[in-house]
Amino acid sequence: MSTKRACINCGRKMKQQFIDLKHCKCGVSWKKGAGYFERSNDMIFSLEKVRKGNKENKTKQISIIKNKLDVD
Repeated sequence: MSTKRACINCGRKMKQQFIDLKHCKCGVSWKKGAGYFERSNDMIFSLEKVRKGNKENKTKQISIIKNKLDVD
């Protein structure tokens, strides 16, 4: 199932950075659960591993949006 998400600002096809996180050249991003938002220079996009269930060997990667001020 391939959904081509279009930018609400310029109408171009958005590029996928991580699963459930897409970016457009004009500065608009889309994240599943959060919807559309405008990127700023102090945002950091990364993947974080979380344990799923009781088993230690089952991990899942989720995309995280952090602020540069929070990273210090």
